[in-house]
Amino acid sequence: MSVESVFPRLEPLLPSIGKPIQYVGGELNATSKEWDSAEVRWALMYPDAYEVGLPNQGVQILYEVLNERDWILAERTYAVFSDMEKVMRDNDIPQFTVDAHRPVRAFDLMGISFSTELGYTNFLTAIDLAGMPLHAVDRGGEDPIVIAGGHSAFNPEPIADFIDAAVLGDGEEIVLAISAVVREWKAEGCPGGRDEVLLRLAKSGGVYVPKFYDVTYLPDGRIQRVVPNRPGVPWRIAKHTLMDLDAWPYPKNPLVPLAETVHERFSVEIFRGCTRGCRFCQAGMITRPVRERSIEGIGQMVQNGLDKTGFEEVGLLSLSSADHTEIGEVAKQLGDRYEGTNTSLSLPSTRVDAFNITLANEFSRNGRRSGLTFAPEGGSDRLRKVINKMVSEDDLIQTVAAAYSHGWRQVKLYFMCGLPTETDEDVMQIGELAKRVIQTGREVSGRHDIRCTVSIGGFVPKPHTPFQWASQLDHETTDARLQKLRDFVRADKKFGKSIGFRYHDGKPGIIEGLLSRGDRRVGRVIEAVWRDGGRFDGWSEHFSYERWARMTEESLADEPVDLDWFTTREREYAEVLPWDHLDAGLDRDWLWEDWQDALDPAGAVEVEDCRWTPCFDCGVCPQMDTEIQIGPTGRNLLPLSVV
Repeated sequence: MSVESVFPRLEPLLPSIGKPIQYVGGELNATSKEWDSAEVRWALMYPDAYEVGLPNQGVQILYEVLNERDWILAERTYAVFSDMEKVMRDNDIPQFTVDAHRPVRAFDLMGISFSTELGYTNFLTAIDLAGMPLHAVDRGGEDPIVIAGGHSAFNPEPIADFIDAAVLGDGEEIVLAISAVVREWKAEGCPGGRDEVLLRLAKSGGVYVPKFYDVTYLPDGRIQRVVPNRPGVPWRIAKHTLMDLDAWPYPKNPLVPLAETVHERFSVEIFRGCTRGCRFCQAGMITRPVRERSIEGIGQMVQNGLDKTGFEEVGLLSLSSADHTEIGEVAKQLGDRYEGTNTSLSLPSTRVDAFNITLANEFSRNGRRSGLTFAPEGGSDRLRKVINKMVSEDDLIQTVAAAYSHGWRQVKLYFMCGLPTETDEDVMQIGELAKRVIQTGREVSGRHDIRCTVSIGGFVPKPHTPFQWASQLDHETTDARLQKLRDFVRADKKFGKSIGFRYHDGKPGIIEGLLSRGDRRVGRVIEAVWRDGGRFDGWSEHFSYERWARMTEESLADEPVDLDWFTTREREYAEVLPWDHLDAGLDRDWLWEDWQDALDPAGAVEVEDCRWTPCFDCGVCPQMDTEIQIGPTGRNLLPLSVV
C-alpha cells in the first residue's frame, strides 16, 4: 500500500524556519523509487544535522548498496533543528525522509549510524517525532525494526532500551542479509510478529538483539553476567568484515548536496583498518585487519566520482592514508592524470613517520597547498611510548623542517590531554614542542610568517582497546592543565603569537566517557536528558554538562553507581565489561597484556605494526577467518590518459 508524502503539508511551513533547504531533498544522484515496487524498505539515519550527515560515507554506501536491489527501497533521514522540531510538533508532521518525504514509521527497518555517542539524544528525538514508542519493548508490528550500526554500536548497551538490534563492523553485506530475512518473514505473512523476525536475526549470530540478553549486577554495581534468555541465541555476537574492497567500489553515485555541508569534496576510501596499534584508538582496533584497495580500484573510483559529482577536491581517506603500501604510486599516477585541471587531491590523515615531501608535492601539483596536519597525540616521548605512538620529537622536527623548507607555512599538530600516566610536565612539553616547530620553520625557511596551530582534545577511554580498563581524567584537572599550557605559550614573546591554540574543555569528554563505557543503566540518563531538552549534544553551543550531571545523579540515585564510577574509575581484569559479549575479534587477554605493557614501571613496551613483523596474536585474523591484505598488487592506474 502506497505511503503518502508529507511534503504538501511541510512545504508551506518551510519559510518559517532556518536553513529550509536541508529538508527539501532532490540532491544530484539521489534515488527515487516507487513505494509499491519494493518488498523491504529502509529508512537510514545519521543522527545529526543534514550538513553533517549527508557527507557521511557509511550512510551513502548503505543507501546505494540497498537501492541497487530492485526489491529494496532505502531513503535517508537526518536530525532536525529545534525550530523545525517545533513546527513538526505543532503541525503534527512526523519524522520524514528527505528523498520522498515519507513518514519514517511506515518503513520496515530504521538503520542508524552512530559515529559518536553524543548523537543519542538526537536519535530519541527522531524516534519520538516518528510516532514510535521510545522503548523497543513497547513497539508493535506497525513500527520499524530499529538497528544501530557504526563505531558506537560496538557498545550499544547505553541505548539497549531504545534499539531493537545492533550490528558490529562493516555494513555492506549484513544489511543485505538482514533485508533477506525480513523479506522472507514478510512473504510468510509475518508469523510470530516482531519477536519472531528479531529471533531469526539473532540466531544468525551476526545481529545483536538486546532484549534476548539478561544483565545481572553485583551489589557493588559491577556486572555479574550477561546471558541469553532464548534458546538458539548465541552467547557472543561477531563483527562483520568486508574482505574485498575492490568488489565494493561504493559510493558509485555520490550524493551532491543542494545546501552547504561540512565536507565539500568527493571521498574515496583507499583502505580499511589499521594495525599501527595506538592503544587509545578504537577505530584502529575494531576495523582490523588492514584491507587495501588496489591502485586500479582507486583510480576508477576517483574518475567516476568526479564525473558524477563535479566536485573539484578528492580526499583519499583511511585511518592513516599515507600507510597504503602503494601510496607513492597512487599519488604520482593520480597527479599525472589530473595535472593542469581544477582537480585537487588531498590526504587528510598523515602520520609523521609516513610523510615525505615527494608525496606532499604530488598532492599539491595543481597549486593548492593547504596546511599540513600531524597527530603526535602525546606531548612527550615518554607518553608517546605509553600510547604506542612511535614517533619521537626528532622525527616530528625533521618532518616539519622538510615541509617548511619546501614552501609550507602552516602546520597543525593534534594532541590529547588526559592520557594514562600523563603528568603536568607531559602537557607542558606540548608547548615546548610547538616552540621548537616554529624555531625550526624560521631557520629552514628564512621567514617569520611561520605558523603552528596546536589542537588538543580530551582523551576518552573506549571499548575494545587496551585502554578500556583505564581511569578517565576528571574535567577539573584537564582544564587546569590546559590553562597552564595556554598561559605558558602566550607568555612567550618570541614564539607565542605564532602558535595558535585550540582546545575543548574537559566536560564534554566526561559525558562521552559515560556514554562510551556505560551499561544499560545509562539509558535512563540519556532519556532523562532528552526529556529535559537535550539535543545536538555534539555541538558545543547546545551541550550542557550541568544537565547531564544533574540527570545522571537523579537517574542513578537508587544505584550504587554514579558519573565518576563510569568515568574516572579504573577497572580490574576480572570485571565483566558491558561489551564483553560483543566480539570485535580482539583477544581480551591480548588487550589486557598490551594495557600492562603501557604501564610497565621500567618504561612502556612498544608494539610494532604487524603488517611488517610477525603476528602479535591480537586474535582478529584467525578468529574472524580474515587476513591482512596489502600490496603491491602489480596493478596500475590504467588507462593512464591525461585529462
